[in-house]
Amino acid sequence: MTITYKINAPLNAAELADVFTSSGINRPVMDLDRLQRMIEYADILVSAWDGEQPVGIARAITDYVFCSYLSDLAVRREYQKQGIGKELINVLRRHLGEEIMLLLLAAPSAMEYYPQLGFEKLVNAFLIPRSK
Repeated sequence: MTITYKINAPLNAAELADVFTSSGINRPVMDLDRLQRMIEYADILVSAWDGEQPVGIARAITDYVFCSYLSDLAVRREYQKQGIGKELINVLRRHLGEEIMLLLLAAPSAMEYYPQLGFEKLVNAFLIPRSK
């Protein structure tokens, strides 16, 4: 198995929904229109591919000069624990460069995962949650 990593490669909502569903991440996978907009409005979409199949996604929003928000990191369950998530973040960080801070909100089940990838746990954040 050879995994290739691509930046802003074409991906449709059904493919994204499939990766999200397989990964276990909580996203609106039944709302393909919303997922398509999530793809279209993201600034960077780093994807991991096994041949023609997307197996991992890192989706980010950024100003390209100071900050970036990693809104999604998902790897198909059968591909997890192989370093794909870590490499998706590495590709994203190399693409963004050294001047940009990378921020994410972790699911409670992933709180132990992100420090292993170099993320610092913060206590100085605030959130207004989505209502839908």
